[in-house]
Amino acid sequence: MSKSSERRNESNGAVERVVLNDQPRPSLFSKVSEFIGPESLYAQVHDQRLYPWFRAIERNDGTRAIINGKEVIMAGSNNYLGLTSDPRVKEAAMNAIDQYGTGCTGSRFLNGTLDLHIELESRLADFMGKEACVLFSTGYMTNQGLIQSLTGKNDLIFSDKDNHACIVAGTQVSLAKTIRFRHNDTIHLRKLLEKASVEHPDAGKLIVTDGVFSMSGVVAHIPQLVELAEEFGAVLMVDDAHAVGVIGPGGKGSSAYHDLNSSVDLITGTFSKSFASLGGFCVGASDVMEFVRHHASAHIFSASMPPANVATVLKSLDILQAETWRLDRLWEISDYMRKGFADAGFNVWTSQSPIIPVVIGDMMVSFEFWRDLLDAGVFVNAVVPPAVPRGQSLMRTSYMATHTNDDLDFILDAFRKVGRKHGVVGTGTSALAG
Repeated sequence: MSKSSERRNESNGAVERVVLNDQPRPSLFSKVSEFIGPESLYAQVHDQRLYPWFRAIERNDGTRAIINGKEVIMAGSNNYLGLTSDPRVKEAAMNAIDQYGTGCTGSRFLNGTLDLHIELESRLADFMGKEACVLFSTGYMTNQGLIQSLTGKNDLIFSDKDNHACIVAGTQVSLAKTIRFRHNDTIHLRKLLEKASVEHPDAGKLIVTDGVFSMSGVVAHIPQLVELAEEFGAVLMVDDAHAVGVIGPGGKGSSAYHDLNSSVDLITGTFSKSFASLGGFCVGASDVMEFVRHHASAHIFSASMPPANVATVLKSLDILQAETWRLDRLWEISDYMRKGFADAGFNVWTSQSPIIPVVIGDMMVSFEFWRDLLDAGVFVNAVVPPAVPRGQSLMRTSYMATHTNDDLDFILDAFRKVGRKHGVVGTGTSALAG
């Protein structure tokens, strides 16, 4: 016997049936019933048509998208330079398919290395001011593979508590001991390093941090981290997924933002944001990169980046270096939107980048806020605990160099109207309430 409950697929309006089995099930699946059962938050949000994730996009032109047959302004994409629909980028991808086919059907280690991969590694090493580069098939795999390959059971990893999930995954697959320090708190990190140096004087030490934190838009304290790494003989790794192509001279990332690229041992990044593609990379000393190339299981045992993806990155890098106005425009937009939200009474934390969180507070209110924004023609991302602290559910907004001034004013106007409706602004109610 089984029972079912109906859920409306908000991507296409169809009613779906989720089957809930009444028969005794293996205990492994108990968590499934708890998550999807009729009393769960999942069921509640679906039943109220407030579910904000896995939205089907029917067309995406960068700053505009079609969802449920309706055009909306995209204010929730990491397409920072606005290159995903650039004709030059699409042409490069199509030409690569014509020459190399649609995939490599193997790992870089075996039959999956193209001359395009070699060219991109060389270009990125030069761009980032490092000796060598290794490509990975995704940004997630880059951090996971790098940490796994370089740290072992006699090593210590010092990881910022707000680091991205892929860094956390890397620490979990590593045999090293992981010590987490309070977010962007280098005083706390110092205390942990001092203690570790006494208790484990011979341990190898890795300090790892996001360069720009993906939820808050805050830039890491790179100068202080460099000083601590040098003082305690640690390796410093910075994940610049949201920084390369966004901040620093020429878009070279958070370390370049502080003129410290040469002082940071390992810099990683992804191609799924500014570079309009998919994949990831790490740069560093040539001997270290060669070691990673031969020891990172995520690199050795995964199919390599398809040729169209690589060609897309190469063309995006060309455009980034030639059209520096995109970086200037991105920062002009970011400053404008931060001020606009703050003037309207919203709490945007301490964002320093094109990632601008708008704090709503209560989780259910945030789902309703998200839905009202979508109805008003603005797509953003709803973020709730545990991704953010309890009581600080938010709308994660992010911007592209190709947004127009009219786009920005439309987004702000929609936020003001929906904010007043839900009492988040304009009523004397704190944006942190709930």
